[in-house]
Amino acid sequence: MLREAVSRLSSGRAAWLWLLLEPLVHVVFLLFIFSVIRMRSVGGIDTTVWLMVGLLAFLMFRRTGTQTQNAIGSNHGLFTYRQVKPIDTVLVRASLEGFLTILVAIILFIGASLFGIVAIPQDPLLVLEAFFGLWLLGLGFGLIASVVGELIPELGKIITFAMTPLYFASGVLIPVAAIPQPYRDWLMLNPIVHGLDAARLGFATYYHAVPGLSIVYLYGFAIVTIFMGMALHARYATRLVTQ
Repeated sequence: MLREAVSRLSSGRAAWLWLLLEPLVHVVFLLFIFSVIRMRSVGGIDTTVWLMVGLLAFLMFRRTGTQTQNAIGSNHGLFTYRQVKPIDTVLVRASLEGFLTILVAIILFIGASLFGIVAIPQDPLLVLEAFFGLWLLGLGFGLIASVVGELIPELGKIITFAMTPLYFASGVLIPVAAIPQPYRDWLMLNPIVHGLDAARLGFATYYHAVPGLSIVYLYGFAIVTIFMGMALHARYATRLVTQ
């Protein structure tokens, strides 16, 4: 964990600063767009809060998934120690990314409060439940992608590319509740949508969440992906070490 933390925070100049700047730049840019079209609230809550919560919740999934995807390839040297398994590197990276994302979210919400933006969740447990569910989903994604990326590098590139469509199809920029049928039902198959709207509902209980919101669906999907990822690691444990 210490090795991964040092590597993550010192991989480049001001790497730790980019952890804060990435969501901040996204929010400022999107807030400018929403201000131009004069949209001051979405689903009954302030646009700034809606954007910040949605983006940080999505980053919880994306950072966990993408960082764990490359965990095995970046730590082949550690596998000379018998007690270190490929899955250990994935679990450590996932834990580190989850901690860093929560830390960044707390800093940004405190910063927003200093500028007069009410960024205090009305239901903190629901917010934590949503973020934890998205972390589990990112972990499951990373477990699967780490094996696939090592055995079939071409598929690993496709998995990485899929993050861009997911960004737009998860309700980060557009409220899914405003999407007409039957397209809304198709988007609701994406478990990230449920996590994002649940987090927003935790910040404002009067938020008009998308119909059919189910935190159980998010957790069920996450558990299935984790099970599949662990099964792949068990099946190809030897090949991952000798690849």
